[in-house]
Amino acid sequence: MAAHNDLGKWGEDIAAEYLQKKQFRIIQRDWRSGHRDIDIVATDGECLIFVEVKTRRDTEYGSPLDAINYWKRKNLLASINHYIRAHHIDMPFRCDVVAVVAHIGEEPDITHIEDINLLQD
Repeated sequence: MAAHNDLGKWGEDIAAEYLQKKQFRIIQRDWRSGHRDIDIVATDGECLIFVEVKTRRDTEYGSPLDAINYWKRKNLLASINHYIRAHHIDMPFRCDVVAVVAHIGEEPDITHIEDINLLQD
């Protein structure tokens, strides 16, 4: 497995631990359907949360949040819509982003942004 895949998997593990400490209940990780994927699906009370995790070793080339551009938001929206249809979801939902910055094994810097606007240009 490539080093960037190891870092991404590690970042998702960190994000899942972080969310569980905040009392989120993890429903599913690494959901995939064709070209669609969602890193973490969780609940927070009566709300279904779709979580995109972005991990970087440092911010030399920008924040991991910079990767949530127009095309990524469009892809996330399509993935979420696909998941909702496939699982017949009928409850409130939102999309969060968890950014993790650190080298594997270091104490990570975690930023959690709730309810990102997927329709923003």
